[in-house]
Amino acid sequence: MVKKIYRSKKNRIIGGVCGGIGEYLNVDPVLIRLIWVIAALMWGTGILAYLIALVIIPEKK
Repeated sequence: MVKKIYRSKKNRIIGGVCGGIGEYLNVDPVLIRLIWVIAALMWGTGILAYLIALVIIPEKK
């Protein structure tokens, strides 16, 4: 069985990207959000990466 990644509908704050990644990796979405914010502040690419993920990752039906 192939595991697919989707944007979350229940763990959503902006677009459900971090919630979906957290569900996919079986990790708390808050941890994913913290890592994403740190990446955005440290390297500045977190916001662009989030927008790209928002477009690419489909929403869970």
